[in-house]
Amino acid sequence: MPEERETRFSCILVYKSISEDTTYKENRSKQLTKVCGTNYPLSICFIVVNEFCERFSYYGMKALLTLYFLTYLHWDKDLSTAIYHAFSSLCYFTPILGAIIADSWLGKYKTIIYLSIVYVIGHVVKSVGAIPTVGNTDVHIALSMVGLILIAFGTGGIKPCVAAFGGDQFDEEHTSERQKFFSIFYMSINAGSLLSTVITPILRSDVQCFGGDCYALAFGVPAALMIVALVVFISGSSLYKRSPPEGNILLEVCSCIGFAIRNRWQRAKYDPPRKHWLDWAEEKYSKRLIQEIKMVLRVLVLYIPLPMFWALFDQQMLNALLILVFVPIFDLIIYPLVGFLPFVCLCFRYSNVNCSLQACSNLNLGLLDFGGSYTFVLMEESGTIVPYKMEDVKANDVHIAWQIPQYALITMGEVLFSITGLEFSYSQAPANMKSVLQGGWLLTVAFGNVIVLIVAEGAGLEQWKEFLLFACLLLGVFIIFSIMAHFYTYVDPEQLDKVYMMNSSKEEDDHDDKKNKKSNDIHLVKAGQGTRL
Repeated sequence: MPEERETRFSCILVYKSISEDTTYKENRSKQLTKVCGTNYPLSICFIVVNEFCERFSYYGMKALLTLYFLTYLHWDKDLSTAIYHAFSSLCYFTPILGAIIADSWLGKYKTIIYLSIVYVIGHVVKSVGAIPTVGNTDVHIALSMVGLILIAFGTGGIKPCVAAFGGDQFDEEHTSERQKFFSIFYMSINAGSLLSTVITPILRSDVQCFGGDCYALAFGVPAALMIVALVVFISGSSLYKRSPPEGNILLEVCSCIGFAIRNRWQRAKYDPPRKHWLDWAEEKYSKRLIQEIKMVLRVLVLYIPLPMFWALFDQQMLNALLILVFVPIFDLIIYPLVGFLPFVCLCFRYSNVNCSLQACSNLNLGLLDFGGSYTFVLMEESGTIVPYKMEDVKANDVHIAWQIPQYALITMGEVLFSITGLEFSYSQAPANMKSVLQGGWLLTVAFGNVIVLIVAEGAGLEQWKEFLLFACLLLGVFIIFSIMAHFYTYVDPEQLDKVYMMNSSKEEDDHDDKKNKKSNDIHLVKAGQGTRL
């Protein structure tokens, strides 16, 4: 019997391996293609380049958006600001939609391709709307709004999928390489942002078309980069490891949570208490699904205080160049605790500010100190205009270079916070909900923008008071999050898969034993009834 049991168990494992996704062998062969003998899959090169081009496309277009509203569509400042923030918020609320499509329906690969096509169409429509000869102002506004909506769904939809898809390319044992991939991935984001915010404004102002600033070209270049991003991503198709979607996982998760709540409400008075409230769903749903939902909910609860970081972070005008500098420093020096962090000192120089009026072209108002507020009274004395200066607000006596450490510290915070968040969201998510959890991480950015709008528009505080309020709130969030993180228990989703696969095999094996035993008992009974001695 032990030998027969072992054979049967082996057959079950073989059957399982054959009945899994038909691309298994194909995926295993793709794992062998590495970059220069390292453990980095060659496929991530296409993903990183795709992300660079896509971020160039997004930030290049966004850098001109407010100016486009003001000077081309002739909107007022309030409407331009409102539309700009609405578009930015939509770009960070749509990732959860793309994540659901990827994990439940199309898979990450197809979702990236289809939504990238939507993204390209949005850019093209936006560029056409910036051509003066195409229709009147109403047509330009309609094309611009349609283009922005398509761009928001495109960029938001692929955002959680690309990061998770890049993480999928690594083998289970190459955890450290996957962590470094997210650093490289984040560097590509900021490299695209840096170059685009420099190049696209130059294209608008230095190149003239249709008798004015060439917005059509400035928006057309990001559209071209998005087409390049799509072509690059498709070019690596033969190298990608693809995880097929596992049905409507979101509906199943919501149904499981609803059943657990309802079952607990109805039976809590009669049944003994259970360890976790989700355990009340065990009568209908598998233990594996319940455990996966617990994993996701634990992470999402951990994310509740995090929007406050983005609320404060978005108040700062940070240079993406600093991020490109700090990411390799942290990855190669700070994280391994080797070496030291060099200090970079930058100096700024003031210059005299000359004020020229039509009536007095040679009038020199002298040095206007940074941060000061002045009232000038111009009086004519002996045929010449003489300025009399009154200081309303005293000038700052702190050099502007003192802001450099603050910028550096906030940039370090972004490097530590954002890259770690991407990797954490991937590593702590079940295989069938990795895009969903990436979307949850990006939702913290969206809610951070909402907090900024509420405080900035509703509170009406002076700027220094507003900054102080955000700093105090973030200090409180830091304390709360530290306590929450202390009690968080890390989970290895891949180890969980192995455990439940073994348990599933064991349950099937035990079920077969019981079935055989039952059939033997029946056979003996029948033999007893049919044989008379």
